[in-house]
Amino acid sequence: MEEKVAVFGFLRFPPASIPAVRPFLAEFVRATRANDGCLAYDVAEDLAEPGLIRFSELWPDHASLDAHLVAPHIVPWRAAAKELGLLERQFTAYDIAGARPV
Repeated sequence: MEEKVAVFGFLRFPPASIPAVRPFLAEFVRATRANDGCLAYDVAEDLAEPGLIRFSELWPDHASLDAHLVAPHIVPWRAAAKELGLLERQFTAYDIAGARPV
C-alpha cells in the first residue's frame, strides 16, 4: 500500500453564524471533492458543541494536500469564514502507512 495523508481538524464559529456558514462550506466541499484529487473529504457539525465543524480528509500524497491548500476555490471560502466570525482553526496531517478493516 502506498502511503497516504490523513487530515483531521476543526473550525469553530459563533453558533449563531452556522446557518450563514453552511452554503459557503457546502460549495467549498463540493469543489474540493471535484477538483483536488482527494480520496475522502468529510465535514460534520458537532452536535455536542454548537459552532464546531469537524473535518476528516484523506489524500493520496502530500503534493495533493499542498495543492488543495492553494486551490483557487479555497480563497472565497477563507474570506467567507473570516467574515462570518471564524474563532478557531486547528488541523493536523498524519502520514498513513497502512490500513485494515475493523
